[in-house]
Amino acid sequence: MMNLFDVYPINDITIVKAKGSYVWDDKGEQYLDLYGGHAVISIGHTHAHWVKRIEEQLEKIAFYSNSIKIPLQQELSAKLGKISGKEDYQLFLCNSGAEANENALKLASFHNGRKKIVAFSKSFHGRTSLAVAATDNKNYVAPVNETDNVIFLPLNDEDALQECFDERGKEISGVIIEGIQGVGGINVADDSFLRKIRTLCTEYGAVYIADSVQCGYGRSGKFFSHDFAGVNADIYSMAKGMGNGFPVAGIIIAPHIKPRHFMLGTTFGGNHLACAAALAVLEVIEEEKLMGNAVMVGKYLRDQLEEIPELKNVRGRGLMIGFDVPEELKNLKKNLLWNQKIFTGEAKPSVIRLLPSLALKKRDAEQFIDSIKEEIGAIVEKV
Repeated sequence: MMNLFDVYPINDITIVKAKGSYVWDDKGEQYLDLYGGHAVISIGHTHAHWVKRIEEQLEKIAFYSNSIKIPLQQELSAKLGKISGKEDYQLFLCNSGAEANENALKLASFHNGRKKIVAFSKSFHGRTSLAVAATDNKNYVAPVNETDNVIFLPLNDEDALQECFDERGKEISGVIIEGIQGVGGINVADDSFLRKIRTLCTEYGAVYIADSVQCGYGRSGKFFSHDFAGVNADIYSMAKGMGNGFPVAGIIIAPHIKPRHFMLGTTFGGNHLACAAALAVLEVIEEEKLMGNAVMVGKYLRDQLEEIPELKNVRGRGLMIGFDVPEELKNLKKNLLWNQKIFTGEAKPSVIRLLPSLALKKRDAEQFIDSIKEEIGAIVEKV
């Protein structure tokens, strides 16, 4: 029998059903999902409108390539522009966050003819060639991905950024930055730092790329977390919550960056089913005011977590939250899963990440706070 290529450390749980912020395993056990499969579940598992949109489209046509008109793409573009506030931008659709960032970096180089990319410590931009080269984790970078075209700088260090541009500004094609680092540990880019990137990119003709794959699509309480800085990026990348579990991604591109035929391309990107799923997500975000819910429930969670003395450095925005776990609580994430039936995420070595649906109800947040207090109390009692 063919085996799976064993690259994932997995929990011994088989999920067979999901609804809203809950999932059930094959033994009938219910779990509260505060991780959403890496921040993918934006509007809630199997939301009725999302399911209906996909089913209705499936009865018509599921796929054709980008060699014919697909009106759903334009419908999606218009809706995305309206809700994100970027109506003068241009949309290119693809399939994953890595592919979105790959195309963003490639497009920046096409635009200004340069090669150097600035990225930041603890960054994660994906596992494809350029995206992984701009990712600050040697475990993901194969020898063939290694390049001297990426310059890594400390996050939020304005002096280092200025010095880099002073020395090499005319070589720099683009600056890529997550508004809130996800895999790196929920590290928020300072608003002033993002404004500095905008100023320097404008001055030197570089492209400001806002990696919004995990921190975008309303998760922070704004559509793009970078927008807290009050300046626009040249390219925004997005995926994860864009399809609520259906594989869809894209980049939106400022009007001064011009397209030409064959510059970018994809077989599956922007297919009929993907567009239907993505439209459903935007419709639900708008109709159910989920960005407002992310602000409200996120604030409750952060406020409550900050009152737990054992947890350190509670941080994040909206429903993208992280906190540091001391060594004596190293089993906290595991205990939340197996004792309390709550999925959470992590960032090595000692960060717990919360990335729930934007529709998370306050009562579910309250359940989590009660559960984490109980588990901390049980661990402390044993020490």
